Amino acid sequence: MNADISALWNQIQGMINGLIVLLPNIVLALIVFTVFFVVAREIKRLVKRLTRDRHQARNLGLVLGRLAQGTILLLGLFVALSIVIPTFRAGDLVQLLGISGVAIGFAFRDILQNFLAGILILLTEPFRINDQIVFKDFEGTVENIETRATTIRTYDGRRIVIPNSELFTNSVTVNTAFENRRLQYDVGIGYGDDIDRAKELMLQALHSVPEVLPEPAPDVLVMELAESTVNIRVRWWIKPPRRADDLTSRDKVLTAIKKTLVANGIDLPFPTQQILLHDQTEETDGNRSRQREGWPAGRSEVPKPRPMSDSYQMFAQMQTQKNDHNNGKI
Repeated sequence: MNADISALWNQIQGMINGLIVLLPNIVLALIVFTVFFVVAREIKRLVKRLTRDRHQARNLGLVLGRLAQGTILLLGLFVALSIVIPTFRAGDLVQLLGISGVAIGFAFRDILQNFLAGILILLTEPFRINDQIVFKDFEGTVENIETRATTIRTYDGRRIVIPNSELFTNSVTVNTAFENRRLQYDVGIGYGDDIDRAKELMLQALHSVPEVLPEPAPDVLVMELAESTVNIRVRWWIKPPRRADDLTSRDKVLTAIKKTLVANGIDLPFPTQQILLHDQTEETDGNRSRQREGWPAGRSEVPKPRPMSDSYQMFAQMQTQKNDHNNGKI
């Protein structure tokens, strides 16, 4: 029993002596690591200071600052361990981290993919904070761009969180990428109206709206001869190109166009259809060259319609004759 206690005491005493021997190295390693820590913190602050003036770059500066800080701290840890443990080789730890990194990469593939996509979005800046974008079924204002996801605020007050990998690999429409934006709307007028006069009135209405830019100038173009209307496309430019300005200018432009056209006798017809009824009792029934539903264009002799009362009377007579025949009276 005494021998066991003695061996344990000798082991503890050896550990204490080894610690005393390593104490100068430990103190030196702490000093070196502290120096690396201070340098890493200052570099992080420097990166944030360099990107402070640009709102979009603040997120990028924060990310790059953290990456730089982590890299320097990791390097300081390697140096401190080499001082405390002279037999320690950084290559062994790097090899171990490389093997672990592969396993971690497979386990957190989506997270790493979103992280890299976030870095690329912050670097390339396809859109910025406060831009209004359209992505698939979502449309709104960009609130924040982080390394994992981008958040947008929809026009009806909802927050949408979109993974950065989705944004980076799919098409995104940036409505506020440029200073000006063109809007358009199709207005249908009647076939009997004067097209040139209608176009002139529409341009007058456009120029009367303050939100419509004089340059680039608005224009009106005939786009389609539809079933019931002649469709004229009205196009105008606004600045700034945000959603609220879009709705305001659209409201004023369409109101001005409608009032101007109506005041000047231009028809804005409803969809109409022409229906020809055929009572199947005309003498020309079955003759496609003569019956009223399909007579050739320019034909001088048009079959005259038969009054519905005569058709009903003839139908009643035919029905009576049929009944008499069935009853043997004829």
